[in-house]
Amino acid sequence: RGTPLAERNRLVDEKLAMVGLSMWADKYANELSGGMQQRVGLARAFATDADILLMDEPFSALDPLIRDKLQDELLDLQKRIQKTIVFVSHDLDEALKIGNTIAIMEGGRIVQAGTAEDILLRPANDYVAEFVKHMNPLNVLRGNAVMTPASALKRDDGVILLGKEGQVRVTMDGEGRPVSVTLNGREGRLVAADPESGAVAPYVDVIVAPVDLKLKAAIALKCQTDHPILLVDQLGRLAGLCDDDEIYRGLLRRGN
Repeated sequence: RGTPLAERNRLVDEKLAMVGLSMWADKYANELSGGMQQRVGLARAFATDADILLMDEPFSALDPLIRDKLQDELLDLQKRIQKTIVFVSHDLDEALKIGNTIAIMEGGRIVQAGTAEDILLRPANDYVAEFVKHMNPLNVLRGNAVMTPASALKRDDGVILLGKEGQVRVTMDGEGRPVSVTLNGREGRLVAADPESGAVAPYVDVIVAPVDLKLKAAIALKCQTDHPILLVDQLGRLAGLCDDDEIYRGLLRRGN
């Protein structure tokens, strides 16, 4: 490209730092471990500054622990560089973890393309259904795929009624955000879960969590409350609820 030497050196230093290889900048690739060699491959790909990157099974030869770590790092890098990555894999777990959109191919043609949730809950044909039937949905499905939507919940003069006899009453503000809860007439604790970790303070009655909460995190939260989890959108407005029935539906791969 005729890039000046100083600019090339700057680019090398930048990409090596991006993939955590600055300390090994003076090494040849064949002097590095398998995981580090894959990082070199990532650095080379990012150095092209192409809008679309093709990665053909880059982690397939690595042991599971290193592969999982590099998958996490790739996801973090993609968020930062905002590049489209076409990632080829024969590992469905890897595809479901990494891909925003997944295309499943049979006989050289795409038979279904969509999100991980779409493919798990609505396989396009018997081939796809067979392909995904042994997948664990806990790390793939999110609350919005299995929740009972807010529009379907019982109400009494604007108050959401939960439980078999409506003994849990959730009061909303004018924007549709849950603000308080009463249980059999007494004031309860309405606590928001951490949007990143899903952690919640102890001694809680009803939990509020993001609508894109993973099913695995929902199960962990349900261990801390006997009541449904309220799922809210980015503005804090009630989107739906996730209780035992919704979780079971997700485990059986039956969407809302």
